[in-house]
Order: sequence, then C-alpha cells, then structure tokens
Amino acid sequence: MEKHKITPNGVCAKQIDLTITSDNQLKDLKFTGGCPGNAIGLSKLVEGMDINRVIDTLQGTSCGKKETSCPDQLALALKKLIATKISA
Repeated sequence: MEKHKITPNGVCAKQIDLTITSDNQLKDLKFTGGCPGNAIGLSKLVEGMDINRVIDTLQGTSCGKKETSCPDQLALALKKLIATKISA
C-alpha cells in the first residue's frame, strides 16, 4: 500500500490524504479543509474503487465558477501518481 499526501490547487481543501492498494484501489481518502459533508460523501463513494475509474468519473468536475473542484483535484492527483509510477 502506498500512502500519499497531496496539496490541491484552486479549491478550498488544503490537503488530500489517500492510500492506493497494490491492486490500484483507493482507500482511506480524507480531505482537510473544504466542505466537510461533500468531502465525507465523496470519500465514502470512492472507497475501494479502482483509481482509473475514479479518474474517469471525477475528472473535469467544476465547483461553481471555478474550473476545478475537490473531485477534479483528486482525479488530477491520481493521474500524476500513475504517470510517476509509469516513468519510474
């Protein structure tokens, strides 16, 4: 299992903590800051989900007039983690 701390950009959340299992499932997702209800709901919905499915589902989600959102920042962070793994 790989634990990660991510600093999102352009959103209210200040940090995203998550674990990726050896079979690419998302576990222990926690947002610090932002809207608590939405963060908890999102965390419950994606718990155990394959990270590629999380990316496909959440990427491009906006928040109000912002071009990004906490779900979008999660998807972008997961994409970067995958790219880093592939290039390593």
